[in-house]
Amino acid sequence: MKIDKLICSKRKTIALQITDEAKLIVRAPYRVSEGVITKVINKHKKWIENKKKDIEQRLNTYRPKEFVNGEGFLYLGISYKLQIVEKQDKPIIFENVFYLRRDCLPNARDLFIKWYKKEAYNKIRERVEFYAKQRGFKFNTVKISNASKRWGSCSSKGNLNFSWRLIMAPLAVIDYVVIHELAHIEVKNHSKRFWNIVKIMMPDYEKHRAWLKLSGYSLNL
Repeated sequence: MKIDKLICSKRKTIALQITDEAKLIVRAPYRVSEGVITKVINKHKKWIENKKKDIEQRLNTYRPKEFVNGEGFLYLGISYKLQIVEKQDKPIIFENVFYLRRDCLPNARDLFIKWYKKEAYNKIRERVEFYAKQRGFKFNTVKISNASKRWGSCSSKGNLNFSWRLIMAPLAVIDYVVIHELAHIEVKNHSKRFWNIVKIMMPDYEKHRAWLKLSGYSLNL
């Protein structure tokens, strides 16, 4: 089985990872033999094949938006139809339907991203303040990023960054990512203590985490 990337470090065990592009990454200790790596891969061959198959199927179902009448666009986990209109004051207006002015079609994707970013900042900032108050977290800034592989991050100074794509996800999923990053203010790693904090704040966090892994690919244009 082809290894797409081998990463050697001071770690003590071999770990296998299937990326969002269905690539196999092997993380191994220094000086581990090729034979040992092969044995581990063969042992988990079925899991690797199934994981790759699932991801490839998902990738095949994703199609870039065409910005045509009736096309669905996600917002807070719900798909709303797009309607092209001849005249309106703003390029995009949302009223349980996305109205896009016809002369803006050449820049439709950029305009949608701009709209999503604004909505993402307002909603995510609101959720950050809500959950930070619950546990007394002190954060610094909230920013919206263009990240396509990382939903959120927390710097050592308490600066929180979130991908604009999150605004397309259900609110509970957004809350999970917000809580995840806020918890990093208290615990910088993903230790048991970290996950205990997340669970206290969101007892059912695992299902929302799983949703992102399974459906995160759909949060795109």
